[in-house]
Amino acid sequence: MRIANLAGRLVIVVPTPKGPTAVDVEDATSGRFSSDPHSVYGRWDEFRSWAAEAELPPGRPFAVEELHAPSPTPSQVLAIGLNYREHAAETGHAVPDTPLLMFTKWPTCLTGPVTTVELSADGNTDWEVEVVAVIGRTARNVAPQDVWDHVAGLTVGQDLSERVIQMSGPLPQFSLGKSLPGFGPTGPWLITPDEFTNPDDLEFGCAVNGEEVQKGRTSDLVFSIPEMVAGLSRHIPLLPGDVLFTGTPSGVGVGRKPPRFLAPGDELVSYVEGIGELRQRFTA
Repeated sequence: MRIANLAGRLVIVVPTPKGPTAVDVEDATSGRFSSDPHSVYGRWDEFRSWAAEAELPPGRPFAVEELHAPSPTPSQVLAIGLNYREHAAETGHAVPDTPLLMFTKWPTCLTGPVTTVELSADGNTDWEVEVVAVIGRTARNVAPQDVWDHVAGLTVGQDLSERVIQMSGPLPQFSLGKSLPGFGPTGPWLITPDEFTNPDDLEFGCAVNGEEVQKGRTSDLVFSIPEMVAGLSRHIPLLPGDVLFTGTPSGVGVGRKPPRFLAPGDELVSYVEGIGELRQRFTA
């Protein structure tokens, strides 16, 4: 199943030969489920049961530019660092020995899949394509083998990073440098784990102005999504709708020689196989 946030309303996305269509959930359920895209995660099991049996009405065509973040108002946006060995190497860091090298992105940075992002005057904005998991059932002390039962689905994400702000001050300011307006595009929709042949092995990458800059597979994660969620859940509860950025592969701008960063007029296209893509354009 694919769900999306279409102009602020929860929809089920139905593929058709002429392109995807959207079925409004509140209308299709006569109000049983709200139009609020975030509220569905708090009733995820009930929603999945309804959707499995529902005879959906015809959907309407839509433009991808109408889509917003699949989980627009999570309680927590968490991200893991250095979760691909080659990325750790390019940034000069050792690979962590536990899946707890975490930071947060503030929820106000989350946007939909097609956006225009204003670059910071500080300069040095970098790209970091990631597979993003959204929690569908409260996870607390969850065993790795049970994690996929607690994940609503996967989507595409960009952990845009302002490197000057990130590394300023006596201690790094990861959350601040990664949470500027528009620095958390996600989408285009969320796909449930059962739709994938293997949700632990997905190709993903991104390109700047048509030039591929990152490409990886989630099978190369140092810590898999089940290991990450299980590890976090031993310390904090993960709540329905929470968003988890799972790590980026090598190829980021700060790791290049010389370093390369996004500039006004650039277009960044990010994808995850079986899900879709994001498109960001940058202005001064």
